[in-house]
Amino acid sequence: MKFFLDTADVTAIKKINALGLVDGVTTNPTIIAKEGRVFEEVIKEICSIVDGPVSAEVTSLEADGMVAEAKEIVQWAENIVIKIPMTEEGLKATNELSKLGIKTNVTLIFSVAQGLLAAKAGATFISPFLGRLDDTGTSGIELVAKLREVLDTYGFSTEIIAASVRISEHVEKASLVGAHIATVPPSLYQTLWSHPLTDKGIAQFMADWESFQGGNK
Repeated sequence: MKFFLDTADVTAIKKINALGLVDGVTTNPTIIAKEGRVFEEVIKEICSIVDGPVSAEVTSLEADGMVAEAKEIVQWAENIVIKIPMTEEGLKATNELSKLGIKTNVTLIFSVAQGLLAAKAGATFISPFLGRLDDTGTSGIELVAKLREVLDTYGFSTEIIAASVRISEHVEKASLVGAHIATVPPSLYQTLWSHPLTDKGIAQFMADWESFQGGNK
């Protein structure tokens, strides 16, 4: 499974990318706004750091506006993917962009029907939101499993990005049900590579080594 970093924090991207754990980056207007920098400047810098797909979201709600924005944004770097909202206008824009060879990430997916329509429209990626679905009492992981079954059954090349990932269990379960990608915030990476028993084991190894060294002086 691939890991996309869900942030526009360039410092965090550089740090985690150095571990070999960044296959791509996802951003949105909210994340970009937190950086207090110009949108184009941030996206270009991220694309210069990461080799994989970098999702940049359009702000227009009309298909023509989305397409126009997308045509401009993809000129900034070769690895940009256009993030499109799951709406009727979004589907229209996705279909048009797919015909132009522009990759898209259809976001805010909350049902199998939405994911299926986005795939048929030509989406490169679809992003079901796990955490937000869990908030409503619906299983986000179950949605990912169903979407994977549908995509495989009908031979779609569209990849599933497990989004709105909040806890390590989301990542683990998404991998088990076949999500192609998990988009993970920087703060969650620490919980993925850490475990109390690992820390305890290291402490024990170090204590044993110090004891051994002391006995050989």
